[in-house]
This record gives sequence, structure tokens and C-alpha cells, in this order.
Amino acid sequence: MRYLILILTLILFSSCQEEVLLDLETLEPIPVIEAIWTDNSSINQVKITLSKDYYLEGDNEVVENADVSIKNIDSGAVILFFYSPSNKKYLAQNGIRGIVGQRYELSVIIGQNEYVSQGTILPPPVLDSVVVEFKEERLFREEGYYLTVYGKIPFTQDNNYRIRIIENDTLRNSRFDYLLFDDSFGTSILDNGFELSGFPFKANDKIRLELFRLNQGAFDYLNQLVSLLFNDGGLFSPPPQNPQSNIRLKNGQGSILGYFMTSPIVSETVQIPAKQP
Repeated sequence: MRYLILILTLILFSSCQEEVLLDLETLEPIPVIEAIWTDNSSINQVKITLSKDYYLEGDNEVVENADVSIKNIDSGAVILFFYSPSNKKYLAQNGIRGIVGQRYELSVIIGQNEYVSQGTILPPPVLDSVVVEFKEERLFREEGYYLTVYGKIPFTQDNNYRIRIIENDTLRNSRFDYLLFDDSFGTSILDNGFELSGFPFKANDKIRLELFRLNQGAFDYLNQLVSLLFNDGGLFSPPPQNPQSNIRLKNGQGSILGYFMTSPIVSETVQIPAKQP
């Protein structure tokens, strides 16, 4: 009898579940600007898309007719960007790159609206070496090759960092792949070795690590983005909201999403051994 009641309860509970589609307000598309400006010309790019309603499927519409430029505030030089249809991004003309220690202002003009943001390419930290070590499977750890990053952070302020992982020429860009850290627990994180504990690799993998030093606005944006990506919309989750952009509207009207990231880049490439030790 007890088992019969349990089965009936489960059936009743499952029959009461119903998918609920919220009647959300339809909004006009908002420009989303993702701008990266560094001392490495191969990284520099500006991507502009339009936001879409929550239930719409497919890729976001790409804005192809914007006027994009970056001004060196210190020298007054202006770098113009052109739209690349193959990349669906705006690239700097003549492969011009940023200079460490210089201040820059992004300008994006879409129709009657102009959006701007400023940032400085700060001096980079030191990346000494990347150590590869094979580790057996344990509780909460997969078997595989793990990387430990060694270096030095000699700065007393503006310590906001991101590590990007390019695995076999593919950027790891899921919500688990945003490696962000600051000096909340001191600046010795690289001196002691920073193990990428959640990233097991396989034999023969080619891994490139890129270390960025970010301005506060870009770092805060990425932190908020990660929190949003992990928001499951559950009962105890905060209401989801867009990350706060460090780009502002200079002329025109309307809202803006996205971020402008200025940073130096230090990188290291390692080849995982062909066989386990």
C-alpha cells in the first residue's frame, strides 16, 4: 500500500508540471559592442551585433555599416577600422596596434548615435613559464595533463587579470573558461604557481595561454557576465540583468551593451607530450 501511494504521488506530481512561457515585453534591438584593443594586432577587433528578444532563436544580427575608430589620447593619432565580411568584425587598418602606457578612446557611430569609451594599456605582468604535469583521476578531478602558470605581479594597484586558453587553435569560451582573478588574496598567485585545476588536457594537445591585465571597467563587466552565465533562474537566484557596460552614449539616444577592453598581452605556447609519463 505504501509503494502504491508513492507511485500515485509521483504520477500526480509529474502531471502537474507545466512549461510556462513568460509574456515578456518586446524591446527595440540594442547595439552590443565587444571591443578589444591591445599591443598585439592579431587580437585587436571590434564586434557589433544587435540584441534580440529572449525567445528568438538564431544568431544575433551583425551591424556592418558602423564607423569605428580608436584615438590615441596622448598623441592624437586616430586609427580607423574597416569591416571584414569573412570575420564579421571590424579590424584596424594596416594592422596598427596599441602601445603600452598609452590611453585610448573608442568611438563607434551607428546612424545618429555615437558611443565612446576610454582605457589605458597598462604594463604587463611577468609570465615566466608554464609547467605540464600528468595527474591520475581522483575525486572531482579527471585524469589528464594539467598546466601550472608561473610568473610575477609587481604592481600595487590595477591588478585585474584574465587568462584565455586556446586549445588546438580554438578559443575555449564557455562559461567555465573565464579565468578571472585580482589581488583580493595578494599578488603572489603567480609566484607560487597558478594551477589551471579545472582544465585537463590530452596527449598531443597544443595549448596557448594569453594573460591580460584589464582596466577595472572591463574586469567588472566580465565578472558580471560570468555571474549571468551561471544564473539558472532558480528560486534562490537573483533576477538576471545585463552586465554594466563601460561604454557610454555620447550623442543620440538609446541604450548600449558590451565593453571596451584595453590590455597588454603576454602569451606562452606549450605542446602536451605524445605519451603519458
